Amino acid sequence: MVRDVWPYLAAGLALTLLLALTVSAPAAAAAALVTAAVASFFRDPRRRIPQDPALILSPADGRVVKIAPGREGAPDAGRCVSIFLSVFNVHVNRSPARGTISSIRYTPGSFLPAFRDKASDLNEQNLLVLDTERGVLQVKQIAGLIARRIRCYKRAGEPVGQGEKIGFITFGSRVDLMVPAEAELRVTVGDRVKGGTSIIAVYGGIPPVRSADSVEEGRRA
Repeated sequence: MVRDVWPYLAAGLALTLLLALTVSAPAAAAAALVTAAVASFFRDPRRRIPQDPALILSPADGRVVKIAPGREGAPDAGRCVSIFLSVFNVHVNRSPARGTISSIRYTPGSFLPAFRDKASDLNEQNLLVLDTERGVLQVKQIAGLIARRIRCYKRAGEPVGQGEKIGFITFGSRVDLMVPAEAELRVTVGDRVKGGTSIIAVYGGIPPVRSADSVEEGRRA
C-alpha cells in the first residue's frame, strides 16, 4: 500500500474500536468493512515493467474514455489519451517512458466528475513534461469529484525510469497522456489499461517488446 493510506487507516480503525465499545458489534463490523475497502483503494501491486524506448506505457490503471487530437500548447500535434480511474482501480501513477522531468505545473480548479470531457480543462490538475530520447511526453494528473488530493513524487529536473511511480491521486480521478503524432496508438476508447504494463503507443510501428525484456519492479539492475 502507498504511505498515504495511514491517516485513513488509523481513522477507520479508531472508529471501528469506538463503535465496538459504545454502540454494537454490527456497527463496528460495518466500519471495519469500510476501512478495509479504503485500504484496498490504496493498494500498490508490483508490476512487470517493459523496458523499451520504443514503447509508451500507460501512466495509470483504468479505462480509456477519450482519444482526441492535440496536446498541451500544441493543438495540431499528437493525440491526447484520457484514462478514467474509478474507485476500484489502482491509483498509483507511473511514467510512460524513461527520461527527465523538465517541468511540473500545478493548476487549481474545479472537481467535476473525472469521466466528463471538461474535467481535463477545468479540474484541479498537475502537468508533468517528460523529455525522452524519442521526444516529449506529457502526463496530466486530474482530480475528480471525490478526489481532492493530487500527489506528485517527483520534482522538475529529476530523471525517471520507464514505469516508475510518479504520483498518486486520492479516489476516483483521471490521467491524460499526450502522445506524439509519430507514435502509433495501440489502444481505442473503451479499452482497460494498467499503469506501467499496458502499451498505449509505439514509435515507428515497432512490435511490442518481448516479455523477456520486461523487468519486475524492485528487481531492476
